[in-house]
Amino acid sequence: MNVSKKSSGLVVAGLLLAILMASMDNTIVATAMGTIVGELGGLNHFVWVTAAYMVAEMAGMPIFGKLSDMYGRKRFFVFGMIVFMIGSMLCGTAGSIVELSIYRAIQGIGAGALVPITFTILLDAVAPENRGKLMGLFGAVFGMSSIFGPLLGAFITDYVSWQWIFYMNLPIGVLSFFLVARGYKESAVRNAGRIDWFGAITLVGAIICLMFALELGGKLLAWTSLPIIGLLAGFAVLFILFIIAERRAEEPIISFGMFKVRLFAASTIIAVLSGAAFIAASVYLPIFIQGVLGGTATNSGLMLLPMMVGTVVTATLGGFVMAKLSYRVILVSTLALLVVGLGLLTTISADSSRLVVTLYMIIVGLGIGASFSVLTNAAIHGIAPAHRGAATATLNFLRSFGMMMGITVFGILQSHVMTNRLTAVFQGGTDAMPQGIDPKDPYVLMEPALRSAIPEGILERLLSGVSSSITEVFMWGLIPALLAVGAACFMGREKHDPAAESEAYAAAH
Repeated sequence: MNVSKKSSGLVVAGLLLAILMASMDNTIVATAMGTIVGELGGLNHFVWVTAAYMVAEMAGMPIFGKLSDMYGRKRFFVFGMIVFMIGSMLCGTAGSIVELSIYRAIQGIGAGALVPITFTILLDAVAPENRGKLMGLFGAVFGMSSIFGPLLGAFITDYVSWQWIFYMNLPIGVLSFFLVARGYKESAVRNAGRIDWFGAITLVGAIICLMFALELGGKLLAWTSLPIIGLLAGFAVLFILFIIAERRAEEPIISFGMFKVRLFAASTIIAVLSGAAFIAASVYLPIFIQGVLGGTATNSGLMLLPMMVGTVVTATLGGFVMAKLSYRVILVSTLALLVVGLGLLTTISADSSRLVVTLYMIIVGLGIGASFSVLTNAAIHGIAPAHRGAATATLNFLRSFGMMMGITVFGILQSHVMTNRLTAVFQGGTDAMPQGIDPKDPYVLMEPALRSAIPEGILERLLSGVSSSITEVFMWGLIPALLAVGAACFMGREKHDPAAESEAYAAAH
């Protein structure tokens, strides 16, 4: 790759815009779903809007990552950006939930190419001595997007219109496209080979089955219903076929040989576990703030800013110290803060002050930040440049998988605990609860009109039930957080070594 210093700066700017846009899109839409459903209708189908994007994105990550190794990064970055912008434009014109779901799937295909390839281009285009600080910057943006998205989504929905959640991607995407397409000159030397079509098909099918089972189970359909059981069985069969296909393929979508590299294996395990632990805080803290402490939707987003600050601090610092400290030291120390933060969150209640909650959130943010910047570099340590696209794609895929599983599992736990607590509080059972209160739905307490109509004594008992169910989620979140610390202990003493990578970089440039 032939990239001048000036061009390198332009390319990095374009990549930052791409990763911000693609990684934030899912969280920014979640805040606006109530308004979108109210305008377009289709309450029974709104789950498809999120599921369609996530399925397409997750299925595309490992596939496009591998294809970029075989046929070049730039063409698939360009493809992903164009598809993402087309999907964004179409989403803004949607006239029904079904149309919006289809267009979101198109967006997801684009994001599936953009997210992994953006990180891989950064590794290709930036000299090793500058990679640490830029990884820190990228990690900060990636982590910030998951927290800043809901706040921006609430603001745009309240003061502009929900369509602009999608339209705002167009100017950002055009600028990113121009900067990367103009500044990134890629080598023509590639390890092209036969595409693993069977592996790609079985992977996509397995993800579709699992995602829809998790999205529909316990919501629109019972977990024991025939469609959910069928989807889970379909996932199991297709996943087994995928493993068989990958073991036989000449150019597998996900090479199991990469997992023989200790740092790569440890990094992917940490990505899954830390993603699940982090999602417990980022999803349930807004519910606690708005439902228990009585904040507004916008205020709950603002309350997440301390976590974002903590995330940015350690993501940036992690990138800067990668060449001085081992990956193990950085991740063990920061993930230990994640454990401490989640442990402190298990102690909050309806009587907790916002200052206390804010301090605990900062600790959680400090605990997760380094994983967004350091893990990518650790994952490709010891991986040949020709396979870095697949490596970074697999890491991001597994991080998303961990978050998805966290949302589902913690959602089931929270709903179960809250139902039991409220049923015990209301001795007459759930039938004795005030009209309009569903014990399985904490979101009803977020409606000011409904909240103000509940008698004070009953409201206190409701808040106590919701609060204790959320703190129990934080307690369960300690399990993956502790396991992530354990996995980090096995990373060895390797650290980012710019000098060792400079020769390969110079040869490629």
